[in-house]
Amino acid sequence: MAYFAASTDDPEKNRKYAESMDLDFPILSDPGCEIARAFGVFSEEHGVARRWTYYIAADGTVLYIDRAVKTATAGPDVAARLDELGVPKRSRSRSGSRRTASRRTARK
Repeated sequence: MAYFAASTDDPEKNRKYAESMDLDFPILSDPGCEIARAFGVFSEEHGVARRWTYYIAADGTVLYIDRAVKTATAGPDVAARLDELGVPKRSRSRSGSRRTASRRTARK
């Protein structure tokens, strides 16, 4: 399984954010908002991307879209959805923590 975050921020801002949060996954940058628009998450009205989580199978099939992401519970929510989708749990990282994409999400 691969996971990542996507943000409309520029690469340098995403790099600094990832380092500050000690993330173990990449943040993809979409400063022109083309991908955000293609996935339907960009709000033209507000000029920002909504915080949605897409669960996409290896074959490209969209398994689920969470359009009601709550930042306070994002970690447990993603872990629960991954369990529901039958995704195997990750092994512990070198630091001993079990960090998932759900623990840290990009701001946009």
